[in-house]
Amino acid sequence: MVFFPQVGTNLTDIMAHKKITIRELGGCMGPIWSSYYGNCRSLLFMIDASDPTRLSASCAHLLGLLSAPPLAEASVLILFNKIDLPCFMTVEEMKSLLRLPDVIACAKQNIATAEISARKGTGLTGVLRWLQDAHRTGV
Repeated sequence: MVFFPQVGTNLTDIMAHKKITIRELGGCMGPIWSSYYGNCRSLLFMIDASDPTRLSASCAHLLGLLSAPPLAEASVLILFNKIDLPCFMTVEEMKSLLRLPDVIACAKQNIATAEISARKGTGLTGVLRWLQDAHRTGV
């Protein structure tokens, strides 16, 4: 699953060594996210690196997801998006503000991070590789 601060939901299938279905859920849909947790093996959580005003809300959403029992076995990749914009926060700044080292230490899930630009495609190859690896190993 991918969580974005947008309205609605989208489904996308990608072919790795097998078909992986990605469900994209807007951030404003947070109250109903739990209805999509079934069969979730990987969680892609996207944070807008250009909007520090939403960072605390993103952190609250992330903590809610990490504490959800149905997601306890899911692999988690936190995506810091919009690194192509001139006003983006650095990953170090975001990790510090999110207290990410503490979050990772307390989480049951394996958590990784990646810097991306969805608009320019920067870092997306690594995200696809991460998805393939996560689904290959059954994590």
